[in-house]
Amino acid sequence: MRWLITGAAGMLGRDVATVLDGAEVTALGRAQLDITDAAAVDQAVRGHDVVVNTAAWTDVDGAETAEAQATAVNGTGPAHLAAACARHGARLVHVSTDYVFDGAATTPYPEDAPTAPRSAYGRGKLAGERAVLAALPDAGYVVRTAWLYGEHGGNFVRTMARLSADRETLDVVDDQRGQPTWSADVATRLVELVRADAPPGVYHATNGGETTWFGLARAVFTQLGLDPERVRPTTTDKFPRPAPRPAYSVLGHDGWARAGLPPLRPWDEALAAAAPAVLSRN
Repeated sequence: MRWLITGAAGMLGRDVATVLDGAEVTALGRAQLDITDAAAVDQAVRGHDVVVNTAAWTDVDGAETAEAQATAVNGTGPAHLAAACARHGARLVHVSTDYVFDGAATTPYPEDAPTAPRSAYGRGKLAGERAVLAALPDAGYVVRTAWLYGEHGGNFVRTMARLSADRETLDVVDDQRGQPTWSADVATRLVELVRADAPPGVYHATNGGETTWFGLARAVFTQLGLDPERVRPTTTDKFPRPAPRPAYSVLGHDGWARAGLPPLRPWDEALAAAAPAVLSRN
């Protein structure tokens, strides 16, 4: 099986490449493949059996003032990949986000919950989802994830670890709920979907349970052997941002039963397992 990873220089893309070590893999970062270039995408996809798309515009706030550019990457790019996969008989695993929902729920969003993005980033990602599912009804996977952290690149967990050395106390929002998710767990699951020959469609790849950013920050301090009481709760309105943040980003995991795979492990177990790699790099 011949694999193509797009966005391979990013946090999740690098983890997918690690999971696929020993397989026949082409790993292309943004410098090697611009997924908004349809001709380049077609050439890159040709000769591969599976494409894992981790390429994305991830600047949520920047998308508010550059929606066309963000949507070109998050919406048009996946459409090009899906069309190329359809032409060349490849399967596509496309990574999406909790931002396609409105964040107003109080119970976990199932995979088939109505979408209602409130940000430019979310609208672009939803466009990408729809393009993949329309072009590849029998060979497309849309895998939503959220609150991602990992060994490579910047993320909330590593930021909290860095700030713990610089500040006596930290104020962290306690009114946004979600599922901290280790990128290595997601990478493993993206590959397992294909190897299990799972039914196409939408899946939610987040670690289990739920907490707030405040709760996650305290857990990071605990992993570092520091006093979690140094982290103090605050509210979202104290940190205004251009793009609205979902108040509730907890995703349901019923879809994994279709694939014959268990849900991902609880977030606190994943954080403990990730700590040696993620926190040692700060």
